[in-house]
Amino acid sequence: MRLAGKVAIVTGASSGIGAETAKVFAQEGAKLLVVARRKEKLEAVAKEITDAGGTCKVFIGDVTKEADCIKAVEETIAAYGQVDVLVNNAGIADKHRPIDDCSSEWWDHVILTDQTSVYYMSREALKYMVPQKSGSIVNIASIGARGLAGISYSAAKAAVISMSKNIALEFAPIGIRCNTVSPGPTPTELNTPEAMATFNMGFADHCAQHMNLSLPESNVNDQAKAILFFASDDSKAVTGQDLIVDHGTTL
Repeated sequence: MRLAGKVAIVTGASSGIGAETAKVFAQEGAKLLVVARRKEKLEAVAKEITDAGGTCKVFIGDVTKEADCIKAVEETIAAYGQVDVLVNNAGIADKHRPIDDCSSEWWDHVILTDQTSVYYMSREALKYMVPQKSGSIVNIASIGARGLAGISYSAAKAAVISMSKNIALEFAPIGIRCNTVSPGPTPTELNTPEAMATFNMGFADHCAQHMNLSLPESNVNDQAKAILFFASDDSKAVTGQDLIVDHGTTL
């Protein structure tokens, strides 16, 4: 029960790492507000949590929209009176498009989804964490932040790590922490064979030459447990750090 008495928001919670994180948090005693665009899938996750005895509310929204981010945090406060943990997990894959295969429209779409949404949600949650002088923000970055992905995704995830350090720096004196988890290859809906058929596989293969893909893949529970560490008081003295969870793929 490492999150007993805590209220958590998890974005992108309708599948993959977000859904698993919400379930793990509920098992550890957190009250949850889960956020995603896909109503049916998100409600199925929430039902699984409540059927197991957890407390979970659903917010159908798009974190690329500032108004939805504001409302999601406001609904958390209305329901529970506080927000202790924010997990910014929502994001999209960038299809490994290098700079000469990345349109301005695609760049804007990826940056808005994978970077700007983190700014929106963090800013709104901090409005309530600051008065209570406590809180933990966990942002999901990627090994792609090292340049091992498409140009827009690499830029967005590197920015998420830097933004998180900036937040950590500002709020460390009052006990609010901000860290990142950087997953390595982890099977989710974003990288199914069907999804990867739309990737720039030439550039993906080029990136793969700089990774040891013979090592085991991580799974969503591996990532959720790393996120739990940063969300809980187990890491109360840790802030501004990036935890790579990839079985050594990028060592």
